[in-house]
Amino acid sequence: MSTMEQNEVEGALKAVITAVSREKNVDKSVIIDALEQAVIHAARRSHGPTADLEAHYNADTDEIELFQFRTVVEAVQDTDVEISTGEAAKLDPEAQIGDSIGVKLDKAAFGRIAAQSAKQIIVQKVRDAERLQVYDEFKDRVGEILSGTVRRFERSDIVVDLGRTEAIIPYREQIPTEKYKIKDRIQGYVLEVKRSSRGPQVVMSRAHSGFVIRLFEQNVTEVYDGIVTIESAARDPGFRTKIAVHSRDSAVDPVGACVGMKGARVEAVRQELGGEKIDIVPWDADPARFVCNALHPAVVTKVIVDEDNHSMEVIVADDQLSLAIGKRGQNVRLAAQLTGWRLDIKSEARLSQELVGSKELIASITGVGMMRAEILVNEGIKTVKEVSEMSPRTFVRLLNMDEQDASAVVEAAKEMLAKGINAAGSKPSESTGDHDDFMANSSAEPTRQEVERTSSSYDNARNERISLFLELDGVGEATAHALADAGYGTIGDLVADAAEEVASKSGLSIGVARTVQLAADRYLQR
Repeated sequence: MSTMEQNEVEGALKAVITAVSREKNVDKSVIIDALEQAVIHAARRSHGPTADLEAHYNADTDEIELFQFRTVVEAVQDTDVEISTGEAAKLDPEAQIGDSIGVKLDKAAFGRIAAQSAKQIIVQKVRDAERLQVYDEFKDRVGEILSGTVRRFERSDIVVDLGRTEAIIPYREQIPTEKYKIKDRIQGYVLEVKRSSRGPQVVMSRAHSGFVIRLFEQNVTEVYDGIVTIESAARDPGFRTKIAVHSRDSAVDPVGACVGMKGARVEAVRQELGGEKIDIVPWDADPARFVCNALHPAVVTKVIVDEDNHSMEVIVADDQLSLAIGKRGQNVRLAAQLTGWRLDIKSEARLSQELVGSKELIASITGVGMMRAEILVNEGIKTVKEVSEMSPRTFVRLLNMDEQDASAVVEAAKEMLAKGINAAGSKPSESTGDHDDFMANSSAEPTRQEVERTSSSYDNARNERISLFLELDGVGEATAHALADAGYGTIGDLVADAAEEVASKSGLSIGVARTVQLAADRYLQR
């Protein structure tokens, strides 16, 4: 090669390394390592898989130098890894048996196939480095909101172009009321970043409650600054969200700050969520008050707290019952999620009926009577089981009885309990319900309302449920019997389950199950 040609290629490899590093945004050391590995791979095609090869980038000469190392031996058995003492002496006169001699190889002899293979290795190494860099960039962004454009749809999932990589919004993490087209702008909450053979996969969500919280941080200065905190959030994606807010500054109204002037702030969040209704309620350290706030817009009359079972019995006026429950149990279900308490909604009329039954039952215990029964019920003691678990000293304090009579009352209650009588003449294992109560728990799934029987006969209770279901529009005798036999006890039970579950439990067709649920919705909204 002439001096002019050497000057032309001088610095060529360094220029390529610099250019690729800048274009791919990859560190130069990664590219140099890829080049060295590629040269070694190409050399193995002609020198065998057992050859001891090393490649190094020489910045001074701007080339990849390739060396083959062989051990000095007297009798050569494998030329790829061994060299005779005679040949070693030509390379190094001081070489001795057992020494390792390195010989610089000529890369020009590799051939076109080896060069093509080396190119593929370089491309793959650079691609892997890019993927690792993208993963490192996004792995710390879990919990943030990212924005991109809809690139394509894979089955029911949305693939979002984020620029350096793609993200996916699975079907279960989409808002069911939204529809998107290719090239639409879309935002999402980063759930996780996973490593895979195809590169990092960013999983986003628009249905997660954290998405709402981050949107409020973007639109409400007080939330972003930490003056107002969002203590909890519960969502029915596409339909309704409840958030509980608290202010660390007594001069700042947390609800007003999130609503904004003329509702501008909350409206901005609603628009991003496709018009989803948002209830903003004040958080309270007192669980009972917090539950009352969470059930807004319904007005709560009374709350009975059961710390042991982490549940509350919420009493509302008769005209507030359907509002407290909400359409398909939505309001009470979201309130249960928001507060973390299991909620049992009852109307005042229903509570009065239960109290009358409880007074009569407790009064039937030997030694109690109606007057003392009323005192016990007012203290929250409503079942024979609760009476049997009380200590005689408690009776002495509450009822002004002597300890001997009090002990006799406890024993009488235990005898009644042994006979299977617990509440209103029913056995503990049986339950029924009425159409004016509903239960929800913090797991977000409505549960069947379990109340004590008010009838001494199971058949009578079943007939009452059938009569109740017959009040629904479009429900006939056969359907009412099927619902009662399936274990449904209240109108609230019917709207708590999905139509598929109603059909599965009762043996009705999916069409009839949906008709029943629509009728139940209309009944509760009266």
